[in-house]
Amino acid sequence: QVQMVESGGGLVQPGGSLRLSCAASGRTFSTHNMGWFRQAPGKEREFVAAIAWSGGNTYYADSVKGRFTISRDNAQNTVYLQMNSLKPEDTAVYYCAAQKTPFGGSMSTKTYDYDYWGQGTQVTVSA
Repeated sequence: QVQMVESGGGLVQPGGSLRLSCAASGRTFSTHNMGWFRQAPGKEREFVAAIAWSGGNTYYADSVKGRFTISRDNAQNTVYLQMNSLKPEDTAVYYCAAQKTPFGGSMSTKTYDYDYWGQGTQVTVSA
């Protein structure tokens, strides 16, 4: 059974940092681009960041560029999201997912291009 388990969320003050982890089990995703998305209450799930299967390329939403860093450890089948300078508007449930097509060229920002969603981890930025 394939599982994605996100962790590392919590309550943090504005300007603070968190590091999210996404551990995959049941199969390897070393040949898949991986993405982080988030969903705030009452809003649609939105793209945050993606990383190519090789780890050589990354892509970010404008809203997090320069503050968030995505990385991966294929040996550990794990993807990370380092979040710095957090803002209240970053409050959401954060999800990781694997892009459906292995060795799939361009990193997608669309949820329908991803599969194997985890349950998410809550990030709350508040004073």
